[in-house]
Amino acid sequence: MTRILSSLSEIAPQYDALLCDLWGCLHNGIAPYPAAVAALQAFRAGGGKVVLLTNAPRPNADVTLQLDRMGVPRDAWDVVVSSGDAAQDAMFAGAVGRKVWFVGADKDLNFFKEIPPEWSDAPAIELVPLDEAEGIVCTGLFDDLTETPDDYRARFLLAKTNGLKLLCANPDIVVDMGDQRIYCAGALAQLYTGMGGESLYFGKPHPPIYDLARRRLAALGGVEEPRLLAIGDGIRTDVEGGLGEGIDTLFITGGLAAEAFGNDVENPDAAALDRWLAEQQMMPQYAIGRLR
Repeated sequence: MTRILSSLSEIAPQYDALLCDLWGCLHNGIAPYPAAVAALQAFRAGGGKVVLLTNAPRPNADVTLQLDRMGVPRDAWDVVVSSGDAAQDAMFAGAVGRKVWFVGADKDLNFFKEIPPEWSDAPAIELVPLDEAEGIVCTGLFDDLTETPDDYRARFLLAKTNGLKLLCANPDIVVDMGDQRIYCAGALAQLYTGMGGESLYFGKPHPPIYDLARRRLAALGGVEEPRLLAIGDGIRTDVEGGLGEGIDTLFITGGLAAEAFGNDVENPDAAALDRWLAEQQMMPQYAIGRLR
């Protein structure tokens, strides 16, 4: 049975490092949660390492700048590992060819411009129209405030007919930006797969991002085989990924699925939580309303 916590400090001494999600756990897309920031700061003060593990489709440098602008203090974390990092590795390795149709917002164009040092000698990636493409790179919708996945059906039909693979740089289906729920790249990849196309994933819950997180955690030094705790509010990303990797997992109930657990977002109803997790066929070790 999943144990409901009142604070991270109850179990913090059991772990050497956290793999902590961002959106819905550390911030709401607009501002950080002060209690979550304090919890991570306290964990680090006790000697632990904090890896911010995010399905953001941008390189970690861009994610770091976003956190700075949002007001997340640098002493709350040690390193950022993004789905964009893992997906970049695959793209520069040629997973979907060198001529790609880009689906995403202009803010994500650094995905192509910020070339990791290890790929500096790789052949260039060229952004081309759909009818000239060898593959698709998707970081999100062109306009996630006004569009839905259905707006892409006609173009995806052509892409599928042409046999294009879609590289999904963010497996999240939806996120909450303040009070507004918006679609992510994962929703488009889900649609493309449902139409008979082939989608490739590199963020949570898929292994590449966890492999990358372990490598970057090892580079920080410290314990050779650290005891890890995964933290997140996405049952099919954070929780499924953590459990699939054999990592103890803390489910943040006050995020995407908050309405399922009663009226008090800080204190989930235990019976409702048990029923919902049974329906999801997931059993994280711990749960908490909000990270604190």
